[in-house]
Amino acid sequence: MPEFELLGNVHTTGPLFDGRAERAVHAFTDDVEKELAQEANRRVHQELHRVLRHPTGYYEAHVLAEPSAGRWRVHDSGVVYGPWLEGTGSRNRTTRFKGYQHWRRVKALMERDAPRLVRDMLPKLIRRLG
Repeated sequence: MPEFELLGNVHTTGPLFDGRAERAVHAFTDDVEKELAQEANRRVHQELHRVLRHPTGYYEAHVLAEPSAGRWRVHDSGVVYGPWLEGTGSRNRTTRFKGYQHWRRVKALMERDAPRLVRDMLPKLIRRLG
């Protein structure tokens, strides 16, 4: 059986070996999560402007994207009539108003568009890796 021996040295320096790549990937995932949350927040506000018939500004002011327990989340700050506006509240079963479904619509759009949005951010990671 033929044999061979590899000669030479393997250099173990650079971003993959000194921790820079791992830090860059963690920073990138944090940035991605923040960007996606901010985009979802923008889209919820856009939907609200489209569907609300008599906006007072109160509900819209309580729709936020913010970090919570190390993750980003988009929420309506627990506004009591939020489920009714969405169409998931108990009152929606007893009234003609079936809700605007703004959260469900934005969720579906974000699930569809997130891969493209992340792909658009990849050059930022590549720059960090050098």
